[in-house]
Amino acid sequence: MPNKLTLAEYQSLANRSAGAGGDGEKRLIISALGLAGEAGEFANLVKKMTAHGHPFEKKALEDELGDVLWYLAEAATSAGLNLGEIANQNVQKLIKRYPDGFSEENSIHRTE
Repeated sequence: MPNKLTLAEYQSLANRSAGAGGDGEKRLIISALGLAGEAGEFANLVKKMTAHGHPFEKKALEDELGDVLWYLAEAATSAGLNLGEIANQNVQKLIKRYPDGFSEENSIHRTE
């Protein structure tokens, strides 16, 4: 396995551990709920670091983001989508929206 994976490679490897979640709609629902749950765990860590004085724990954040990524890959797979293509389309949208990088002006006056 290479040191750095493409999103398509990650998606394929992550799919190996998808388990018996079913196919189609059930798999999509499970992945959506898992994605929301893991994103919540990530947000909770950030809250504790920001509001409760907990130390910055890079490894804990990395672990939670890995779980978010796994469920994102699972959601894409269950919908018949490719993570690499999703990422590319998103970057193209952002380049069109913010051709010179982010600006508050462009954000406030978005046309789409």
